[in-house]
Amino acid sequence: MKFISWNIDSVNAAVEHKSARGEMTWQVLQDIAAEQPDVLAIQETKLKATGLTKKQATALDELFPGYHRYLRMSTGRSGYSGTMMLSKVEPIAVEMPVICAPDEMDIEGRIITLEFENTYVSTVYTPNSGSNLDRLTDRQAWDDAYRAYIADLDAKKPVIFSGDFNVAHQEIDLKNPKTNHKSAGFTDEEREKFGLLLDAGFTDTFRYLNPDQTGVYTWWAQISKTSKINNSGWRIDYYLASNRLNDQLATFSVVDTGARQDHAPIKLEMTDDFTL
Repeated sequence: MKFISWNIDSVNAAVEHKSARGEMTWQVLQDIAAEQPDVLAIQETKLKATGLTKKQATALDELFPGYHRYLRMSTGRSGYSGTMMLSKVEPIAVEMPVICAPDEMDIEGRIITLEFENTYVSTVYTPNSGSNLDRLTDRQAWDDAYRAYIADLDAKKPVIFSGDFNVAHQEIDLKNPKTNHKSAGFTDEEREKFGLLLDAGFTDTFRYLNPDQTGVYTWWAQISKTSKINNSGWRIDYYLASNRLNDQLATFSVVDTGARQDHAPIKLEMTDDFTL
């Protein structure tokens, strides 16, 4: 069984593909469709509160025929944040949770959870602490609320959850840890909260399968023209899973996006005995 997760940075930019970057984004989406994942999670859809346009819906229908699709848009700031999940198997329930996060985080469309017979599959777009760390305090409150939410799911059945967590956990997870120690995504506070999430009974699937591998990243800054060329990246996109699923983790990979900077999709495959 195959799972793919990706921060797309605008569904519309992919569907319209009117720029060089848009063309690359559209190509990556086509590559994902060719993989035919059992569940696809998308973050940062940047859709309007009204959801997909007819053109966007048609494009996704053509790429992913027969998939069940679930959307959650930001109802605060339009065209901001947002998540989407597509599944070959229809879930028995779909949740758009409110986790009592601070500020407007609960209305920014950040979490979708699909419930299946044996497993929950969820996606998250974790709030960024901001370039000046002006949202760091709220981010820590989010992390606590999110950890409580996932732990509650885990008490009922195993969870596989993915997304842009906006944190590199350890120094091995980014190219330049020393110069980024106080940058958003690598503060002591964010790293500590991510560690607490793992300690609550969850596995970083990539690191479990590749404990010492270096140089594997999922995000390269667009602001630097050479970040991808030099592989000066960060690993901030994850598939996490309940510890009791560890024996069913098969492979993890980062999908090749060529010259496209920003986020790359991540892919988790489970062993043959795993069932949703």
